[in-house]
Amino acid sequence: MTRHLFSAQQANRTLPLVRRIVADILECGARIRTIAEGPRDEVALGQVRHLRYRLQDLIDELETIGCSYRDWNFEAGLVDFPGEIEGQEVCLCWKSDEETVGWYHTPEGGFAGRRAIPEDLLG
Repeated sequence: MTRHLFSAQQANRTLPLVRRIVADILECGARIRTIAEGPRDEVALGQVRHLRYRLQDLIDELETIGCSYRDWNFEAGLVDFPGEIEGQEVCLCWKSDEETVGWYHTPEGGFAGRRAIPEDLLG
């Protein structure tokens, strides 16, 4: 199966939907943390189980769009879109507090290796 590579413009066009999904993911993560701080009874375990299923559904929804969720602490809302810059496969990178997809990194480089997407590719 061929994986879709996003241009910066295509990734930015998906942001309204991606932003809503990521907001729901972050909310689920926060609720799980809150429940984990309280008593661990059957009700709490049931709530966490339900939230884990919900998280998986949301992450699956992002993958259906073609991007990947990358923030397993559920605090920053990191999403990678597969892309290509100057013939090299990259991850176009977005964080939930950013207005647009304006960064990229190599698949191995991760968030710490982010660089600005060249202006001419942003459209």
